Amino acid sequence: MEIRKAFLLYFISLCILVISSGAKAAPVPTVAISGTINSILDTLRDKELSQPSKKIERREKIGILIRDRFDFKEMSKRSLARHWKKISPDDQKQFVSIFSDLLEASYTGKIEKYTDEKVTYDKEKLKGKGKYAVVSTSIVTKSVNIPIDYKLKLKNDKWWVYDVVIEGVSFVSTYRSQYNKIIIKESFAKLIEKMKTQLDKVNAL
Repeated sequence: MEIRKAFLLYFISLCILVISSGAKAAPVPTVAISGTINSILDTLRDKELSQPSKKIERREKIGILIRDRFDFKEMSKRSLARHWKKISPDDQKQFVSIFSDLLEASYTGKIEKYTDEKVTYDKEKLKGKGKYAVVSTSIVTKSVNIPIDYKLKLKNDKWWVYDVVIEGVSFVSTYRSQYNKIIIKESFAKLIEKMKTQLDKVNAL
């Protein structure tokens, strides 16, 4: 009887350990990014939200999904590169805020064009001892496949996007090149001014 009781306690403890371990484990990168992309596409395909009068509501819902998967602070640091440490904490905060809005609007605008197309998840590659990953996807159209790679970083048991590469063109690299030129030729303040202007144009689309 004691042996059976001891075995039962051991079995229960083992089950609890397995459940606890499973709860803390992060999903594989492809599962993480596909969950976000599929949710965004479901929102875009929602007939009620597709009405012109629902544009703001639709984009707000998409924005919540994007911000729950994209690490905008990490992307901001990579986009400013060496300039990041040279600006004040207040300037860093302001940059992250505007950059987040700009990148969110830009990404939303691009993916809205392919609402009715199929997305395939082609391959996944882990790097840096499993702390970094690249998930290669494709938007399949009638005439061409558009490759989109998502670069992710594992942080606090969650996979966060820190760059998006569309048809070989990196969001972060593109912004880094543009921002570096503006800061060197003009100033950081001028960069913020131009980013605000660009954000107004993107939001007007």
